[in-house]
Amino acid sequence: MANHGGKRTGAGRPKGYKFPSTLAKEQAREIARQMITERLEEMIGAQIANASGIQHFFLRNPKTGQFERITDPDEIAKALNAKGAKEGSTYWIFTKDPNVQAFTDLLNRALDKPAEQVKVTGNDGGPVVFKWQE
Repeated sequence: MANHGGKRTGAGRPKGYKFPSTLAKEQAREIARQMITERLEEMIGAQIANASGIQHFFLRNPKTGQFERITDPDEIAKALNAKGAKEGSTYWIFTKDPNVQAFTDLLNRALDKPAEQVKVTGNDGGPVVFKWQE
């Protein structure tokens, strides 16, 4: 009688084989991890500021009448100082809510997602009861 089916020696992919698409994903993850970790200190600082709420300073341009974002501390001080402010100048400070999800996502990608703890309990937090039926 002939041997049909079952495991055949040498059949299938070699142990440890990875598809080219898997290798490409691993390479992309490594590139992203390296880029993020190189700038991690800068990003953490930005996210700490983001967690407190980001503030933007806008000064109305007297020629156009439109608000323009000002980042130079000297210009901000001049706008806030009554003596240095231009006559009729108007400023506006805008505060943006924090984005905690962006920080969490960056850390998860750079340092791996923390393991989630799962606790299995029975009814009302009691012990798990197993019953065998015969």
